[in-house]
Amino acid sequence: MNALPSISCLGTSALLFDAGGALSLSQQQRIWALGRAASTWPEIREAVPCLNNLLLYFAGTPPRTLDGLRERLLDEWRKEERLCLEGKVVDLRVDYGGEFGPRMEHVCDHTGLSVDAVVELHTSVLYTVFGLGSHPGHCYLDGLDPRLATPRRKVPILGNPIGSVAIGGFQTSVSASPGPSGWNQIGLTRMTFFDPALTPPALMAPGDKIRFCPDKVIR
Repeated sequence: MNALPSISCLGTSALLFDAGGALSLSQQQRIWALGRAASTWPEIREAVPCLNNLLLYFAGTPPRTLDGLRERLLDEWRKEERLCLEGKVVDLRVDYGGEFGPRMEHVCDHTGLSVDAVVELHTSVLYTVFGLGSHPGHCYLDGLDPRLATPRRKVPILGNPIGSVAIGGFQTSVSASPGPSGWNQIGLTRMTFFDPALTPPALMAPGDKIRFCPDKVIR
């Protein structure tokens, strides 16, 4: 039985549509389709897809009642339309292990895999960008081999570097800016994922794909 979506207010400026259920490409394609439709409605200024949910910013003053907007969202969701986005493919050069991946040893200990096996599994997939969030330019990726799944740190670090390639649970990611993180850093890339001077400022967009390519591997 499919999970029922939930719709909640985020302050007075936005509405969050949470699809519920398992994360998958087909589910995310429905999120993308819902975002495309909702972005044309006069009440909505911007629709931002993320993992299994859609953030909808109101255009101007929020409606006095949200009943009509909730029903429109649910009606649109029930259509089960999917938007297939075929974006660009980015090959990302990564230095793995050692000073570039200080949590590589922890991932190896948790998974029972060698450094070479971790790198091989991590670079053997073409990852799909499901959405942007957490911080500007950061993309949520689908496709991590379940054998690499490693729980996040119990105590996050404050100085996670920009370009950090990391694993957190059943996902992998690249940090677009320095800051705190509970993910397990296994590598480092020099590619810039967010530059406010560019248009658009974010390198990646939903539907784009990333291929991790090993440059150095320190065992």
